[in-house]
Amino acid sequence: MARRRKLQAPSAEDLTRLEEEFRRETPMKGAMAPIAQVAADAAGQSPVVDAAAREKLAKDSADADRLRDAESKGLVMTEVPLDQIDMNDMIRDRASVDQVELSELIDSISANSLRLPVELYRLKQPGDGKTYGVVSGYRRLLALKHLHDQTGESKFATAKSLIKPIESVPEAFVAMVEENEIRSQLSHFERGRIAVVSTQNGAFETVEDAVRKLFASASKSKRSKVRSFAHVFEELGDLLGFADQLTEKQGLRLASTLRMGHTQELREAMASRQPANSEEEWLCLLPVVESAEEGPKDQSRGGRPKSASRPKPGTGRLKSLCAGEPVVLSRDEDEQGILLRFQGKGASKELVDAAIDELRALLGN
Repeated sequence: MARRRKLQAPSAEDLTRLEEEFRRETPMKGAMAPIAQVAADAAGQSPVVDAAAREKLAKDSADADRLRDAESKGLVMTEVPLDQIDMNDMIRDRASVDQVELSELIDSISANSLRLPVELYRLKQPGDGKTYGVVSGYRRLLALKHLHDQTGESKFATAKSLIKPIESVPEAFVAMVEENEIRSQLSHFERGRIAVVSTQNGAFETVEDAVRKLFASASKSKRSKVRSFAHVFEELGDLLGFADQLTEKQGLRLASTLRMGHTQELREAMASRQPANSEEEWLCLLPVVESAEEGPKDQSRGGRPKSASRPKPGTGRLKSLCAGEPVVLSRDEDEQGILLRFQGKGASKELVDAAIDELRALLGN
């Protein structure tokens, strides 16, 4: 049977030796907690920053915050390449671009570069490399594009731009209209047209809604006029060649005639027309407008009977020669005198001869 080994307590020398070995194999860095030790090590490795450097860092941080805030508000001007701008993302409120004014703008930008920045907005669905749409500055961009196409110079390849924080298509239309209302007054027809077109493009539910939001700052009477011109554009916009030159009075008379149910007569009056200017175009419409304004005569009204006026001779003959077809009269002038021009399907030699006979009779010739 094996004998049990007798255990002996270690001596003081043994304990001292063991403690020294433990300390040698496990170095200690003080009595601080581990996380405190990590922080101390990191601080020891970081460079020492003096007060001036700390002040500069704080200023740089504040400047960066201000820049980000200004950019978010569309207050920072930047250079945007023309090929990143979608010129056709939005239907413009201008019905046409005056070529003379555009030519003058091209000459100005060519000589002095682009003085005023254009206003853009980020497209919700960028495509074909296009990132931005146009709020204002459409003509300036056209001029820049023309110059770049003609010269190829890099200074015309970008546009000074402000990126506006616009979140929706209706906002973009409102911003565009407000900009043009401030810088250069839109015509009555252009106001009505953009209300209809923006509605057709889905920006607004109805034309009424478009007028109310696009011209929110306008007076009640002005919005009423815009609605009238919008009605003219809806019914006759495809036939009128000089609609943007309609005066306020002419547009309101047209709208009133349309509301009285004379749309077809107006369209027929324009069907075969080829007016050379706004005056001739209005003369095509005027007979229908005047007939509608005169209205049907009420034979039941009492009062003193009016003396019967002698019917104009030949009126029935002239109408029969027209055979119900439209005839447009216009005036011209040359070195020999004033000319009358007969146009339309109803114009014929017989009609002209009959009209000459009537004029001679009225003049006593």
